[in-house]
Amino acid sequence: MTRSLTPRLLALAVIAAALASADRPVASAPAPADRPPEGVEPIIPRGAIPAVFEPKFVTADEADIPDDAWVLGVVVNGDARAYDLNLLNHHEIVNDVVGGLPVAPTW
Repeated sequence: MTRSLTPRLLALAVIAAALASADRPVASAPAPADRPPEGVEPIIPRGAIPAVFEPKFVTADEADIPDDAWVLGVVVNGDARAYDLNLLNHHEIVNDVVGGLPVAPTW
């Protein structure tokens, strides 16, 4: 079964752009841990969307997702992962290790 490459290539291009800019310093204001920034009203309580901490992976042929499903892909040191965006809609973040480096794919 051949899967469409367009969504995967788009996801990999986004990741490559993010990795290319990783060396640039990022200025950020510290956010208080006990409340959202001024003017921001939370619509769900903090921690209400569970993260994935120990993801399990299957081959593309074994995956129970449509052939045209959008995925977020990452390759580090030759180690590749694809995260189904429908899954990420319900979890938003995956804590994983790819190619020996910790990653946190989000959607």
